[in-house]
Amino acid sequence: MTPEGIRRIAMVSVHTSPLEQPGTGDAGGMNVYVAETAKHLARRGREVEIFTRATTGALPPTVELAPGVTVRHILAGPYEGLSKNDLPGQLCAFAAGVMRAGAARPEGWFDIVHSHYWLSGQVGWLAADRWRAPLVHTMHTMARVKNAALAAGDVPEPPGREIGEAQVVEAADRLIANTLDEADQLVTLYDADPRRISVVPPGVDLEVFSPGSQAAARAALGIPQGCALVLFVGRIQPLKAPDLLVRAARIMLDRDPSWAGTNDLRVGILGGPSGTGLERPTHLADLVSDLDLGDRVRFVPPVDRATLAQWYRAADLVAVPSHNESFGLVAIEALACGTPVVAADVGGLPTAVGDAGLLIPTHDADDWADALTSLLRDPTRRTSLARNAVRHAARFGWEATTDRLLTAYGEACRTQTSSPIAEATALLGVPALVIP
Repeated sequence: MTPEGIRRIAMVSVHTSPLEQPGTGDAGGMNVYVAETAKHLARRGREVEIFTRATTGALPPTVELAPGVTVRHILAGPYEGLSKNDLPGQLCAFAAGVMRAGAARPEGWFDIVHSHYWLSGQVGWLAADRWRAPLVHTMHTMARVKNAALAAGDVPEPPGREIGEAQVVEAADRLIANTLDEADQLVTLYDADPRRISVVPPGVDLEVFSPGSQAAARAALGIPQGCALVLFVGRIQPLKAPDLLVRAARIMLDRDPSWAGTNDLRVGILGGPSGTGLERPTHLADLVSDLDLGDRVRFVPPVDRATLAQWYRAADLVAVPSHNESFGLVAIEALACGTPVVAADVGGLPTAVGDAGLLIPTHDADDWADALTSLLRDPTRRTSLARNAVRHAARFGWEATTDRLLTAYGEACRTQTSSPIAEATALLGVPALVIP
């Protein structure tokens, strides 16, 4: 089947819904990715159904996210009280719900199953086998990558996740990698067949995230016009390392008291506790207090995308100090707004940042203080990086992502092979699994 012949796509996102607000819980860049690719596929005339776990009774079983995009809530376990680590025990119930929804459709209804994150890959593997459709999978994050670059005090991903990821890598007809670096990790860490990997960088909404007046943005957000503002956007957890930015700010103030004067250094932390950060939800605020930065650091809960764009425009720099990122949507959103980025030199961040910021090879607070100071003290260089930022981000619109994704779907159809489930059942003489 060619990309043009692909009409109906089932997306599976078990642990987080595209309807959720990014920035807290398990909602982040993956939510944006699923929602935006689904909407852009629908604008190309495709029908997209997104299967996600129901986490509230306040929403109906199906919700129209956009014309041509339906979010289907599957009952699997209680609405509340389950963390992402509890969800492997609910995969059977979730898969049964997906199978029942599929059974209401004519045979061969879905042309592609696209699963996101390893939990979804386990369900997508079963659904694709039952529906005789190719399985396309996007990892988003990988346990073996995360465990190799753990933040101090963070908890490693369990062996069960590593095994589950390896199974999905083997079963998928096509693996979507955000960058060449991630494609290499799939090959070296999971023994993926490089011929089955497509590199499809995520995108950015270039209409929402666009350059604008810094003065107007600061006036709207109540930020002093003369301050030097460094912004962190993301979930507050060890992996994202917002504490590194806070420690760097303390070092900057200790080194140069003038930051407390006319330059007035400020730090914005936009997001909420998530993942292992939920075990100590006040840790970052406590650190700010311990370092006597209460009048320098402003905590802001997650906001809508239009307000987020204003925060990017208001900032002088956006910091992305993560220990790992498969791409780094925050970086590309900031650049699209014309704000330079200082980021850790890890994962997909070099691709996301390009020539529009600084990459820091360590997670040492002194190194970060040096880098932030050098850029904040050099407005000419920031202006040059801002020009690069807008040009670089323009290459990453969601239209370009959708083009590459459709090509990858076509490749999955062209190279589709029998799944391990089908081979095993055929060998045993067992009929294909059907869940009514």
